[in-house]
Amino acid sequence: MQTLKEKKAKTHKDTSIRISGAEAIIHCLLAEDVNLIYGYPGGAIMPVYDELYKFQDKLHHVLTRHEQGATHAAQGFARVTGKVGVAIATSGPGATNLVTGLADAQIDSTPMVCITGQVPRHLLGSDAFQETDIIGISTPVTKWNYQITKASEIPEIMAKAFYIAKSGRPGPVLIDITKNAQFEEFDFSYSRCIAIRSYKPNPKPEIAKIESAAELINNAKKPYIVFGHGVILGKAEEQLKALVEKAGIPAAWTILGLSAMDTDHPLNVGMVGMHGNYGPNILTNKCDVLIAIGMRFDDRVTGSLDTYAKQAKVIHFEIDSAEIDKNVKADVAILGNARESLDLLLPLIKENNHDAWHNKFKKCYEEEYEAVIKNDLYPTKDGLTMGEVIEEINLASENKAVIVTDVGQHQMIACRYAKFKQTKSNITSGGLGTMGFALPAAIGAKMGAMDREVVAVIGDGGFQMTIQELATIFQNKTAVKIVVLNNGHLGMVRQWQELFFESRYASTVMTNPDFVKIAEGYRIEAKKVDDRKDLKSAVQAMMASKEPFFLEVSVENEDNVFPMIPSGASVSDIRLK
Repeated sequence: MQTLKEKKAKTHKDTSIRISGAEAIIHCLLAEDVNLIYGYPGGAIMPVYDELYKFQDKLHHVLTRHEQGATHAAQGFARVTGKVGVAIATSGPGATNLVTGLADAQIDSTPMVCITGQVPRHLLGSDAFQETDIIGISTPVTKWNYQITKASEIPEIMAKAFYIAKSGRPGPVLIDITKNAQFEEFDFSYSRCIAIRSYKPNPKPEIAKIESAAELINNAKKPYIVFGHGVILGKAEEQLKALVEKAGIPAAWTILGLSAMDTDHPLNVGMVGMHGNYGPNILTNKCDVLIAIGMRFDDRVTGSLDTYAKQAKVIHFEIDSAEIDKNVKADVAILGNARESLDLLLPLIKENNHDAWHNKFKKCYEEEYEAVIKNDLYPTKDGLTMGEVIEEINLASENKAVIVTDVGQHQMIACRYAKFKQTKSNITSGGLGTMGFALPAAIGAKMGAMDREVVAVIGDGGFQMTIQELATIFQNKTAVKIVVLNNGHLGMVRQWQELFFESRYASTVMTNPDFVKIAEGYRIEAKKVDDRKDLKSAVQAMMASKEPFFLEVSVENEDNVFPMIPSGASVSDIRLK
């Protein structure tokens, strides 16, 4: 790929200086306005770390306790700021430990640049100590990757890396740098990349298709919007709200779309998907026009494709052409940034309301409230529920917190019941479903939004996958609030075993350590709640603290998350219990 030269374009350019490749890496990062990176040192990346030592006043490095933690922290930072997250590691196991975070960022469209050290060029392919083919390994889980073997390559490749990571549909990029390239000196200058031949990340919406979409929407009797992460990535929150209000269309979120619209907006009808709300799921198969904005029709959203919205005309707003017609055939497909596309659409939309149609969602909510929601949020049984913990967090934070969730039952409960007034407030692992995501991601989120409360909500299983990052919190005094919902099981797997495997709890019962003592070992204030009468005061104390805080809540061991669409079933087959 070659950078296009555009004379009129404004680019950042340093005066040429003779420096080492390792120092050039630092200058490239600074030129891209990076001031925070996450990583773990080792032999093959040591020259870069030596330069980092000299630039501590300009570039803050956070030592995580595992390279996977570095990627998730970079993801959390990127998701809450909209900037590119940066992680760095050595060769071999250091590099391979990044792969889970790369895969997570790839499927959830998170902009990230990972830099790995590599053995010297003359040792490539020799099975040298800590040599792995990280380019081959990471190719399926990166938007782009490249191995630098000469110092002179560094400026152009680094510029491309940042441009590719953040442009169009964002994603992770990995740059592998041999040790000889880090030591070599060359005449350094830097220009930001503004375009790459054959790479067209921002397709322009076609006016004819915009007009076709407007006609369908204006003539619809039962239109329905499902919005996803692309609204947040495209900075289209205001345009989405304007469309919903002007046309009077009920709108539902995917789990990564959550917080793009205020959760208490009258036309925000809830969550779609396997554990989404009753109405938004079953009424998918009743609408006459389905408007998908910045979402990719994931299988957890659609259920069986054989029955999904077959009665509806489908309008798909999407920036990635690979997602068009991949799962659901679109009658009108509009390629482009969501904000640009909706800006073109809005003047063509007529003022309207669909009260009778909206009332169907309200009636479904009433049915779901009596069957599920009331018992989740205001239980009368002895055992604590995950839902009531989330509700207490909502109250104590006044719906203003960033909620970072791990993966499992607690994730679905949090996405169902967390309330938000601000975009980029829900951070979770969506497509990959990575247990261990939340704790390091919350560190990155807090460092990216120091003015906001960041609450990590984690299950007892996922917490132990990256529990070592408590040390990162301790060392950096990062005021993350950590809530572990402990049910003594791998909860979501246990739920499936109960429902579909005749309660054969194979390897899902967990004997857990004393989490409070572990947190206190890292000098983090910690409490445990076993009784409902203590919950509110404990959550309030946590939210009032200016320091890191750990709260363990013992919840019912065998509580289930409903509604639920069984895997592969139709969205119309959603179960309330």
